[in-house]
Amino acid sequence: MRKGPTPAERKLWAYLRGNKLNDVNFRRQHAFGNFIVDFVSVKEKLVIELDGSQHLEQEEYIVERTKYLESLGYKVIRFWNNDVVNDIEGVVRAIEMALTDK
Repeated sequence: MRKGPTPAERKLWAYLRGNKLNDVNFRRQHAFGNFIVDFVSVKEKLVIELDGSQHLEQEEYIVERTKYLESLGYKVIRFWNNDVVNDIEGVVRAIEMALTDK
């Protein structure tokens, strides 16, 4: 069980919190049934997940969770922690594109 947000989560949250990104409201650590997602905009139906190396061993769980979220009408986008840490501008652009691809 994790104790707190990862450095990548903290970095991305600085860009998402307070409706900073395109005036869209995001939530952190939001529960959907038995699953908890990293970030979600309920209004925009967009889930953002950050993956670290531990996720390489959880592929089946990730596929199941993604299918469940998609069945609720959510679009799920994923980024590696390294991408957030090393290219936050690229990650933010990709999120902006996902918000406009509706």
